[in-house]
Amino acid sequence: MRNARKYQMKLLAVLLCTAALSGCSLFSSKKKAEPAPAPAAAPAAAAPAAAPAAAAAAKKDTGGFIPPGESGNVAIDSIVVVVNDDVITQRELANRIKTVTARMKAQNVQMPSAADLRRQLLERMIVERSQLQMAKEYGVRVDDLQLDRAIQRIAEAQKLSVQQLRDQMEKDGTPYASFREEIREEIIMQRLREHEVDAKIQISDAEVDSFVAAEKAAAAEQYEINISQIMIRIPDNATAEVIAQRRARAEEVMRQLRTGADFAKMAATYSDASDALQGGAVGWRQPERLPPVFAEALTKLKAGQVTPIIKSTGAFHILKAVDRRSLAEAQAVASVQQTHARHILIKVTPTMSAADAKRKLLELKERLDNGAAKFEDLARLVSNDGSASKGGDLGWLYPGDVMPEFEAAMNNLKIGEVSQPVETSFGLHLIEVLERKTDDLSKERERNNARQALRDRKLEEATESWQREVRDRAYVEYRNEDDKAANAASK
Repeated sequence: MRNARKYQMKLLAVLLCTAALSGCSLFSSKKKAEPAPAPAAAPAAAAPAAAPAAAAAAKKDTGGFIPPGESGNVAIDSIVVVVNDDVITQRELANRIKTVTARMKAQNVQMPSAADLRRQLLERMIVERSQLQMAKEYGVRVDDLQLDRAIQRIAEAQKLSVQQLRDQMEKDGTPYASFREEIREEIIMQRLREHEVDAKIQISDAEVDSFVAAEKAAAAEQYEINISQIMIRIPDNATAEVIAQRRARAEEVMRQLRTGADFAKMAATYSDASDALQGGAVGWRQPERLPPVFAEALTKLKAGQVTPIIKSTGAFHILKAVDRRSLAEAQAVASVQQTHARHILIKVTPTMSAADAKRKLLELKERLDNGAAKFEDLARLVSNDGSASKGGDLGWLYPGDVMPEFEAAMNNLKIGEVSQPVETSFGLHLIEVLERKTDDLSKERERNNARQALRDRKLEEATESWQREVRDRAYVEYRNEDDKAANAASK
């Protein structure tokens, strides 16, 4: 435990210096302070009489720190908690409370009491501050270029440009500069955890053996569903009238299905999905690998039944549970087909509509079909996927490794054939199959999956333990009696 007196003295020195340099205010303007005239003798003689009252007022307003040579009416930020050789101020805590409150309200999350929210956020800030101090000691840094790339990925994940993300932050009341530093700190803490925790996780072969055996025993109780779908797509920026027309189309399909129409024929006739001409066949899927709204509807069905109309963000869906089987039955299948494929992805963004992305991919496909370009060169040039640097190569894929629409289109391609544009939740793709092979279900793959699952489980536990250790080693001094009491009550 570091010496408390040491940090109190260091803190006082920092604050005194800051106050002196900024005209006795910790949050001074950019105007340079002019030197004060020399004090007259008479006021100096009278000072002792007024000093006790002024000191008391300053102490009350500033949490115990009295700016030198200043009256008691100066606004100054107060210290809430000392963490090692750093502090958390009232202004920082208030800003964090404001930001988190706005986010919770936007997400319709029920708010805790003000006291509980303050306690939770203050503790989180203490943990973060202690980790950031450790990262600084270890020399962990994130430069502006790395930060810009991270923010670019955040914007892309939300289908926004960086400027649109910035505008959204400002609209929500979060200064963009604060948001940048928050992301920088998150990356720094993640790198520190990777160094301190991730690299130290070890998984033995005996643990893998036990995990595989337990999974096989549990597989007898788990199941998967063979699914077919009919998808009625909603165009981008569709009006209420267009959405109503598409729903009417879906309701007409449902009416015909209820009167005995063949599902595969209805899919081939009405579906906008890439698997329409295959009768809407999606294939075998575990419920947990489906969007929750699909899984919930399908788990209630018996083989041969169809769901009600389901609305997603961009389409109306009707799903059919063609068949069901336990995972134990699925694993008993002697062989599995693997596909070596590559793709070019164009993401749909506010500046790139689905129609524009499809048009661009059709132009690329024409160049490929005419031999005017190589697939790998176009992938490196235009693909929005991480595989672009490898010419779009996705490696060997097992069933279930990619989105259902992607897999269905891929499975219907001949070797060397390039697909029409295929739409998934990631955007639109051109797909090319390079090779196929049928092999026994890989024992190595099974063990690798088990090892990764064990690693994820251990990592979560080890991270929590490490965070507690860092927090417990930190010197923490609460300046507010209510915070002291709340911290003691939570332990």
